[in-house]
Amino acid sequence: MLNVPMRPVAAPGRGIRSALLPAVAETVLVLALFGLYNLGRLVAKGRLHTADDHARSLLDAEGALRLPAEEALQQWALGVPHLVGLADRYYLLHFPITVGVLVWLYARHRPGYRWARRSLVLATAVAMLVHIWVPMTPPRLLAGLGMVDTGAVGGNSAYGGSPVSELANEYAAMPSLHVGWAVLLAVVLVRTGRSRLRWLWVLHPLVTLLVVVVTANHYWLDAAAGTAIALGALALMARVRCPAEESPSRSGT
Repeated sequence: MLNVPMRPVAAPGRGIRSALLPAVAETVLVLALFGLYNLGRLVAKGRLHTADDHARSLLDAEGALRLPAEEALQQWALGVPHLVGLADRYYLLHFPITVGVLVWLYARHRPGYRWARRSLVLATAVAMLVHIWVPMTPPRLLAGLGMVDTGAVGGNSAYGGSPVSELANEYAAMPSLHVGWAVLLAVVLVRTGRSRLRWLWVLHPLVTLLVVVVTANHYWLDAAAGTAIALGALALMARVRCPAEESPSRSGT
């Protein structure tokens, strides 16, 4: 008889643990990143007058650039049945969508995941520094602007009702990470995908831009700053990727 060498068989429990541990570690990392995103609130306490001044200066800059008024867009949206309610709900999907895309990339396109994760960490770190040093009151909290806090009125506010929401930084209007993260996800998914349907992801940052303004959570220039930070992070992280990641294989999206 032939002596066939037998390969050692890994215990089922060990295989499951080896598969789950990386996923758990990545989940913890993303949650920690979200926690850092909200630390600015602790620093912003006691600096509300400064936050109001920064917001009014931003509005002056928008006026000088002849950008359309945020309150005019909100007034139009309030006249469209159900539009604001849908916008409030889409605003709440910001974090779940981000986590869902990262999980999908982790499972299906690891180089794209690493690019997205590194860019997300860098963009969030830069934004957090801006949040700390330049706190800014969002339109919904700025006295005299006349914009409606649609989330609070409609009962879909992201800033009340749970212990987690109490940690949210309400005075971090500049830059808009809602828009920045949406732009980042869209770029990564368009770059790493090969299906024509991947271009539909371009709608995500566009819809997010409309949503953050209509719900009175951000200004136009907040969105521009968030976009610039996200694109800068993506460009930088694309340059520092490992040689094996420079030409990532494409997968359907």
